[in-house]
Amino acid sequence: MAAKASDIVSVAIHPSIGVCRVGNSADEYFLGPEVTDPPPAPPGFYREKGSGAVKRQGARFRIYGYNAAGTAVKEITAADGEITWTVHLANKKAAWFQFQVAQDIPEAAAAPTMYLRNATIGDRAALAIDPGPRRIEGAGKSGRDYAFDSGRFMGKQVYLGELRTDEAGRLIVLGGHGKSASYTGSMAVTFANNDGWHDDTADGPVTATVRLGGRTLTALPAWVVVAPPNFAPDQKSVRTLWDLLRDGAIAAGTLKAPVRPSFRDDIAPIFQRLSALQWVNAGYAAMFGFGGTAELGGAASLQRLGRPSPDESAMRAAIVMQFRVAARDLGSPVPWPYHYGDAMAVPAPSTPNAFTTLTPTQMRFLNQWAAGDFTADYDPGWTPPAKIEDLPVAAQPDMLDRAALDFCLADAFHPGCEMTWPMRSASIYMAPFRILHAAAGHPEPSYGLVFTSDMLTGPIFAGQYPGGLTRWMAVPWQTDTASCRSAYGTAQQTFGPYLPTFWPARVPNDVLTEADYEIVMDKSKPLHERREAFGRRLKWNRVIDNGTSFGRINNLAADFAQMGIVETRAGPADDPDFPARIGVEDVAPKPASQPMPVTPNAADPHDASEAAKLNRFPHGLAILARL
Repeated sequence: MAAKASDIVSVAIHPSIGVCRVGNSADEYFLGPEVTDPPPAPPGFYREKGSGAVKRQGARFRIYGYNAAGTAVKEITAADGEITWTVHLANKKAAWFQFQVAQDIPEAAAAPTMYLRNATIGDRAALAIDPGPRRIEGAGKSGRDYAFDSGRFMGKQVYLGELRTDEAGRLIVLGGHGKSASYTGSMAVTFANNDGWHDDTADGPVTATVRLGGRTLTALPAWVVVAPPNFAPDQKSVRTLWDLLRDGAIAAGTLKAPVRPSFRDDIAPIFQRLSALQWVNAGYAAMFGFGGTAELGGAASLQRLGRPSPDESAMRAAIVMQFRVAARDLGSPVPWPYHYGDAMAVPAPSTPNAFTTLTPTQMRFLNQWAAGDFTADYDPGWTPPAKIEDLPVAAQPDMLDRAALDFCLADAFHPGCEMTWPMRSASIYMAPFRILHAAAGHPEPSYGLVFTSDMLTGPIFAGQYPGGLTRWMAVPWQTDTASCRSAYGTAQQTFGPYLPTFWPARVPNDVLTEADYEIVMDKSKPLHERREAFGRRLKWNRVIDNGTSFGRINNLAADFAQMGIVETRAGPADDPDFPARIGVEDVAPKPASQPMPVTPNAADPHDASEAAKLNRFPHGLAILARL
């Protein structure tokens, strides 16, 4: 009998890479994005009422059945068969190599050597928080049996998260509570490599089997990453992690590139993201924000930019020329986007990776757009899907994969927010966006005391083990988050006080406060006063800033929930002087009984943490010319 199109021959887990985020709320959580443009959450959504604690972001995984043609024909739930999920989270940061600079760029040859963290600790297993795998099956399950709470760091028990299932038997993974500490009680002294410290981020494989109609099917596996909080949950960077991984898969030949870009799906998002960054960086607000010099993301601009009119080709070409071309622009901070790159330093080196570029695929699309070679599908009345169920089943898996990664960064891998530079290695994938798992039963080899360039083609970048992605990140994550600001040193004199920037879509720089938002919304106040309030931005990290980088990193490690979360609120109704939506900082109430974070002396000799971040090439880059 011929197979039917609805016949399921294989099953796969989606998203292929799910992303959790830590939060200090004991019980409350929300689910990460499942569509690329979800509607904004209501004010206060990301915190517990009363306490102001930050909710955890959970990653929900689904299983889809595929027919022989490779098309998803059905989501498989507990109503269809028995689903058994297995997840293995681990944190191996403290047992791994230091971060100095991304090792897959030429400038790495001039960076300091990457030695092991905690090199004096002989028992390396004591530094790896590895509670082993957990298994869960059935619908509506939760409890202590599914917690990753048996791993230890230097003898101390560390909770990394837990598993749950929803009412349909889908998997929900929750990460840690954002607890970071030193087993020696020492203070953090640098942005990425604090010996003796651990945090409760993690990552690892997600697998499943499905008992379906008398058959047992093994699902195409996935991976989960537990990352730091998202302090600007409605924002995306101009180049997202999905953009980067998509470009890498196209370059590797495992994913086919579209022949012509869609204006709605490929071009407009670039301009919309530039504009939306106005809520997290004052420099972006002045250039691309409401009433700014180049407000390309507004509805009127997009309608014009979405027309392939030959008479406007010069205008389109002029816009594309503003985007950074690495070989042309080298160490200039002027081209778009205004983001530091993997080889950032202060002062900026004259090198291609000093600042971030768009991906080659994004630039190819922009050049096609400039030439009028694009699908003119912009519709100002179009509304993107608000939830995954709004799409046909066949389109849901790709949307889940993209949505999870679209809200992750691919800006400066220095080292980054969620994942970092090894994500560019084609050898760690079994398929586009799907991490290759290490073979079962094969222990990971020891790689020695020093990371060397010949390891770039070795087993480190083959099948991944639990903890294999987050181990490259800063330990603890708070010290890097507190260090990644904007307009360091000479940039303030040459480019202004707001740009270039690191990761404003996750770690804001400049924010509109609640008080100023209330002035904007009060139509009884004079217009000039409301405009002044709208244009005013305060530094996001002002609550942890005591004038020293040492103070900032330790203050954030002590209490990250005090930081503002930039949420979307309605602007004044029927008022052309202000946008319809406004990004506003939501700050948690701070109970009087809560101890204030540490505030070390401004003259503390340890205040070299920021210098370490900004001086990745202490001997200069002239050495590269001799290599």
